[in-house]
Amino acid sequence: MAAQHRVARRSTPTGPVTAAYERKVDAGEVRRDAAQVALAAKLDALHESLNSLPSVPVRNYEPTESSFKNSSSLLRLLARSLAPAQSFLRKKFHLWSFGPPPRGMYIHGPVGVGKSFLMDLFYASVSVSITKRRVHFHEFMLDVHHRIFVYKQKNPRDDAIPVIAQQLAQETQLLCFDEFQVTDVADAMILKRLFRLLLDWNVVVVATSNRSPDALYEGGINRSLFLPFIDMLKNTFDIISMDDSTKDYRLETRADGQSYFWSNKDVHGDSNSNNNVQAQLEEIFGITASGTEVETIPVLFGRNVQVARLNDRCAWFDFSELCHQPLGAADYISLCCRFPVIIVEHVPQLDANHLNEARRLVTLIDACYESRTRLVLSAQVPLDELFVDFEAHVESSDGDGELIVSEKGGNSSSFATTMIRTKEGEYYEWSATGRIGVSLAQLSSANDLAFSFQRAASRLVEMGGKEWGRQ
Repeated sequence: MAAQHRVARRSTPTGPVTAAYERKVDAGEVRRDAAQVALAAKLDALHESLNSLPSVPVRNYEPTESSFKNSSSLLRLLARSLAPAQSFLRKKFHLWSFGPPPRGMYIHGPVGVGKSFLMDLFYASVSVSITKRRVHFHEFMLDVHHRIFVYKQKNPRDDAIPVIAQQLAQETQLLCFDEFQVTDVADAMILKRLFRLLLDWNVVVVATSNRSPDALYEGGINRSLFLPFIDMLKNTFDIISMDDSTKDYRLETRADGQSYFWSNKDVHGDSNSNNNVQAQLEEIFGITASGTEVETIPVLFGRNVQVARLNDRCAWFDFSELCHQPLGAADYISLCCRFPVIIVEHVPQLDANHLNEARRLVTLIDACYESRTRLVLSAQVPLDELFVDFEAHVESSDGDGELIVSEKGGNSSSFATTMIRTKEGEYYEWSATGRIGVSLAQLSSANDLAFSFQRAASRLVEMGGKEWGRQ
């Protein structure tokens, strides 16, 4: 009966994503999941639409009046005067004569339900005749900020966003984003304009996220200015929810136990357990060292990060070196490009008292995961206790959350102290300068840590597998 069912299923015409997915199922690499099957079918439909597109390169940037809405009236007048020329160019180069491009896709749901897995199957199936790029959202925003930085060096008074949108459109017709999230006001304002321009250039976007569109940048400063982006996303993208899928398939990965170590003693103490962990870290590190000289790793924007303990394949850090310092995705990506193995020891339990440090560790984990860098952690608690869920809420007139304000004086103003409440019901002061270095303006990213913790723990399990890492 099973054989008959399998033959019947295969006899039904399927697209390349579904076909690739079924091969994984038949090989025992994944278990068939109804939500994943449904998503594969939707990605097949998008694949078919993409194949109908002509592979015509984007020509030189053609300014529109909307591109200069933040510019002077003279520039807007110039854009209007160029309209007839634009019409001629569009006809000459056939850029719009084939109709609108396919709608993009925004896939959201819990961690480990197969969003990135299916998107990667789709990406691999897309014809080589279509220029494409698959990138983690952290890395994409770093690239955008760097392009702005470079452009502004030469053109300090000009608007960089239309030019960067043109550059991106010239480079790729399909953009696939993993882990789409918005936690920074600068990113929020850039995205609002950049995505509109990318759509004008007929770029097709597929994104995965733990957040639904309505939850993006929730509680963020000046969020009202970001709401048009959410409306645009819902109107121009197919929104696919996998929220009904609660199974984290990464947690079924059989880990070898050689990438996460912990001791229930203070890691600086003297115990047999600590000695054993240290010996295992030394074995992973190896004995081939490049000497005691510090190596300086170049980072975007002219910065650098220093590595004090290293050899040709591995860098060894104390947690404080990577996560107590003002480092970010650019630094961690540069380290991953240089080293196939990174060791981090003395990792504490990460809770509301370590928000900045937790955020940096999550960013490091994401960078290692995307680059298939082996990340070895030595911590004070078991993996399932490493991240303590923390959620802050803001209550405002537009219903963006819950803001608890006491009637006692404090630092947030001369009359009131802003309080945040954890999901356990405990209250903490959040002053104007920020509790433990995190300002009220960053409350949105504190909210996102709940998703980030789940994703990071899930990825650490997968990264502990014997096959993980790059050669």
